Amino acid sequence: MLTLFRDRSEAGRMLAVHLRSAGAEAGAVVLALPRGGVPVGYEVAIALGAELDVLPVRKLGVPGERELAMGAIAEGGALYVDHGTMHIARVTQAQFEAVHAEEQIELARRATLYRGDTAPAKVEGRVAIVVDDGMATGSSMQAAVRALRKQQPARVIVGLPVAPLGAEADFSGIVDAFVCVSNPPNFYSVGQYYEDFGETTDDEVRELLARARARHA
Repeated sequence: MLTLFRDRSEAGRMLAVHLRSAGAEAGAVVLALPRGGVPVGYEVAIALGAELDVLPVRKLGVPGERELAMGAIAEGGALYVDHGTMHIARVTQAQFEAVHAEEQIELARRATLYRGDTAPAKVEGRVAIVVDDGMATGSSMQAAVRALRKQQPARVIVGLPVAPLGAEADFSGIVDAFVCVSNPPNFYSVGQYYEDFGETTDDEVRELLARARARHA
């Protein structure tokens, strides 16, 4: 098995180098997909001298196989639907709507949990860098990009430590740049490319956001 990163922090530092080469600006805002994307985004924000915030996203899992994504939602009302997966898994519209409603509640809960009374970062007119710890199906990132476009950023850059070979093509025309440290063949899961892929906790997310705010104040 090919291991690319020791942990998410190292992945973030490596990603920052690639983003800087791609023209990411110090005035950018880094929007991390919680929870695993936050340690990556923190290192990117530190390296670029950028603001850090979260962009809450929830995967819509197939009933009975919740790890299999049939779509995703993001803060701001964005929705991405994988109609192919819904068809193959024989998911009815009623089942989809039930999962959608459940995840909307969880999305709102997490946004409040992570930010507290802090207002979301202003995105309009700025370079927005959407970061995660990796990408498999791309559903969550698709929803995140759709949410961002509604906020009228100057540019949208997707930043990832690892994604399947050819993943960039799925974002052609909807992002301004797709920056990925590695696109290995025979991709199975994001975790296989990390030595330490332990779960990021809610407390860790809040702590990293608070530290980033203090540095950027």
